[in-house]
Amino acid sequence: MFSKITGCILLISLFFLSFDIKNTRQVSLKHIVIDAGHGGKDPGCNGKYSKEKDITLQIALQLGELIKTNLPDVEVTYTRTDDHFVELHDRAAIANRINADLFISIHVNAGPEQLAGTETYCMGLHKTESNMQVAQRENSSILMESDRQTNYDGFDPNKPESYIMFSLYQSANLANSMILAENIEQEFKTYNQRYSRGVKQAGFLVLWKTTMPSVLVETGFLTHKDEETYLNSEKGKIQTAYGIYSAIEDYKQLIESE
Repeated sequence: MFSKITGCILLISLFFLSFDIKNTRQVSLKHIVIDAGHGGKDPGCNGKYSKEKDITLQIALQLGELIKTNLPDVEVTYTRTDDHFVELHDRAAIANRINADLFISIHVNAGPEQLAGTETYCMGLHKTESNMQVAQRENSSILMESDRQTNYDGFDPNKPESYIMFSLYQSANLANSMILAENIEQEFKTYNQRYSRGVKQAGFLVLWKTTMPSVLVETGFLTHKDEETYLNSEKGKIQTAYGIYSAIEDYKQLIESE
């Protein structure tokens, strides 16, 4: 009897000890994956004279350099560093494979010519028709993938009923994703003096299978004359990259101080 009681006490003690160790582990930001949207045969949206895939790559590379220079303890991995096509499921897989702490997908928006502004998305179910339209446009990249029926379980980005699967989506990383998204939009408003359309949620395939906090940043509308000019200028690309970087820096400080 004594040995059984002693054994139970020992097991209970080990359980609470392991629980305390697990929950007092310091959270840190050590590895970021930067995803330049589209690329190669997938141009993304088009402006009067520029393509989304080129702008996203330039901003992504500048963001990576800012992180490497100012946060030397943080490793940066890109999903692409040149103009080639990367399938959406592979972008998330890159981040999952290396156990990244953060995933940031950079995009440029499109719409009626009067629409302007930035918006940052977290994974979730769209709540408005406009959010749905953005997700449909970004998800349409899978139509260029040969194995899309297998890789996305028959998902069709052009059929609203396909998005029902996202209604069951739950993520332990959503809270941190929202914090980062809010930081990014705040930086765009204050540092860049941009019009922010806010933080939103929608069913983006590129975010769906990531296993870490992740956001998709729409850096402006390529279909808006002034924003196309801004995003193609060196000033615009540098300011956009710096706005995202500054938000990451604040996010890092927050999670590592908890």
